[in-house]
Amino acid sequence: MFLVFSKEKIQTYVVSVLTVVLLIFIANIDKNDVIQTSALERNLPIYNVQTDEKNIAFTMNCAWNADDIDSILETLRNNNVKITFFIVGEWVDKYPEAVKKIAEEGHEIGTHSNTHPHVNKLSSEKNLEEIKTSVNKIEKIINQKVTLYRTPYGEYNDIVIETAKNNGYFPIQWNIDTLDYEGLNCEQMWNRIKSKLSNGAIILSHNGTEHTADSLDTLIKNIKNQGYNFVKVSDLIYKDNYIINSNGTQILQQDE
Repeated sequence: MFLVFSKEKIQTYVVSVLTVVLLIFIANIDKNDVIQTSALERNLPIYNVQTDEKNIAFTMNCAWNADDIDSILETLRNNNVKITFFIVGEWVDKYPEAVKKIAEEGHEIGTHSNTHPHVNKLSSEKNLEEIKTSVNKIEKIINQKVTLYRTPYGEYNDIVIETAKNNGYFPIQWNIDTLDYEGLNCEQMWNRIKSKLSNGAIILSHNGTEHTADSLDTLIKNIKNQGYNFVKVSDLIYKDNYIINSNGTQILQQDE
């Protein structure tokens, strides 16, 4: 049996096929636009700051023991460097004197949650409870307002970031990780971070690790030798009139 197509039928068939292809193409474009828009609109913490000044912020998370705090503070004092500590509320409960010492030395303190949970699994109310409970503990000791928040494990979603921002806290991430918590020694840490140093960088470290305390002096001196100045996070970031791009870089918006 043979199928016979007239010229008109062939033309109709071709037009139909082309129409379907075009509709599929348009649908995919729309889908991609939605994906890109969604990515751009995602709430992000501050990973680093766009600045012409050769300033970097060295940060230290405190969630484990406090055995090395005196050594760390001595090194910072000897190098005339002030940094930002992000402290877990339960750490405050265990080591209130260490928190007091950090503040008395002129360092900045932010919260690192109260119990160090996986915040992506928490509601907005529970996220706020984690922040405020720890902030209250810190502020009671240091008698200073806490405005910086670093999420546990570096985890976040829109709820986490919106909750912090809507309640007056700046969510702070990092763009350089020393990986000190993996047991790296001084040379390994320096080799890891030296090529990543840039204006406005935020560096992550932790107390209570194997080599952070004994590596800190060399790391500070090496960073200074690269021409960078150490500043607290609150002195690095912009407080108003800024945007955060898709890379997490905080950018000051210029007045038109």
